[in-house]
Amino acid sequence: MIVRQDGMYRLTPLGKVSTVYYKPFLDTLTAIESNEDFWKNHDLTAIPDILLNRIQDLKECRIVKNEHEYIYDSHKSFMDNVMTSTYFMGFASIFLPSFPKMFLEIARKKIPVYIIVTPNVFFKVKNEHSYEIEEFIGYKHTSLHVYDNAKISFAVTDLFLSLSLFFKNGTFDPRSDLVGFDSSAIKWGEDLFKHYKDNSIEIKSI
Repeated sequence: MIVRQDGMYRLTPLGKVSTVYYKPFLDTLTAIESNEDFWKNHDLTAIPDILLNRIQDLKECRIVKNEHEYIYDSHKSFMDNVMTSTYFMGFASIFLPSFPKMFLEIARKKIPVYIIVTPNVFFKVKNEHSYEIEEFIGYKHTSLHVYDNAKISFAVTDLFLSLSLFFKNGTFDPRSDLVGFDSSAIKWGEDLFKHYKDNSIEIKSI
């Protein structure tokens, strides 16, 4: 793999080939080991294989975890980051009462907002926030899609990726988010959103 030549150490041709595959392997191990409990304890079936195979893109991500008495701290930080972003893409399999008003507020600022929800979330929002939905889908820079149930919630903007998963027993984990601010994590999140958007139904009227 390595030879000594003229007092210098150099990679052999086989060594150069090996490095092409070694770095992705090392990055994959780093991504898994740095957040091992997150990947081990959660249901990963909602992440398509093509993106699981790119888990090394999340090697710079870290877990934001809250104690029970401070469970809304990360939510406030999340909303602060969203409000300073230039676009928003998100998938919601859970409902938070603050979301309809927040996303409508962003849309009114002419910031592109693209949201995918599960059927249960859609019907709840439709029943309780029909006015907000009508105004939201009326903008040219917004879209609302419905995707069949998936055990995942995530958001991606030009600033960050935030990924939330369900435990293996089927309950949602509201305390642990995988968060990344680097370009690789953001691109991974954008590709995850595209996967769901391409397989969802757009809501154009209610």
